[in-house]
Amino acid sequence: MDWWRPVDLYCERLGPDFWAEPVNALTNLAFVAAGLYGLARAVRAGADGLVRLLCLWVVAIGVGSFLFHTVATPWAGLADTLPIWSFVAVYVPFALRRFLGLTPGRVVLVLAIGVAVVAAVVAALPPWASAASNGTVQYLPAVLALGAFTVELARRGHPAGRPVAAAAAVFVPSLAARTADMAVCAALPLGTHFLWHLLNAAMLALLLVAAVDHGTRAPVGK
Repeated sequence: MDWWRPVDLYCERLGPDFWAEPVNALTNLAFVAAGLYGLARAVRAGADGLVRLLCLWVVAIGVGSFLFHTVATPWAGLADTLPIWSFVAVYVPFALRRFLGLTPGRVVLVLAIGVAVVAAVVAALPPWASAASNGTVQYLPAVLALGAFTVELARRGHPAGRPVAAAAAVFVPSLAARTADMAVCAALPLGTHFLWHLLNAAMLALLLVAAVDHGTRAPVGK
């Protein structure tokens, strides 16, 4: 693979220049703001190192996405996606442990079941699904995880349920904005991808609120 070839995936980008996506690039400041807000809240609450690390992870998401929307090469794309998926890979077991109180063994079991379910759903999707969704189908695992947490936390009456449910609600229009971007280029040259950044930053801020306010201690597993 040529890691330095130009990549053009968004309405706003009309050339290979560094500043060809100024709005998509600058809206990544929303991730930085969300992460720093979470970190300030974590410090005030005396949250532990893992919670603070999650906040810094959101800052890293903003930095990686900024690189992709400026440099716009495959290596920058990797810098964009790695922080996102590593955050998901850490936050999900964090939530299973600290919100739901599962033992480490049960966390592993639930994760294994979740991976199997996601793999089955993805395998059942038609071949055109990824293209039709502008690649948004890759976020299906995050959708399923947020939905599952929303339902289970509500069932338990857990206080983290409100910010997590709010995050899930924000994620819906966020996904719609990402999906619509290339389809609306003719009518809206700016595209809608910048809304994906702003709404996702709000979603992540809500998840950090849940982590800081309700996940500062690992409960005794059941």
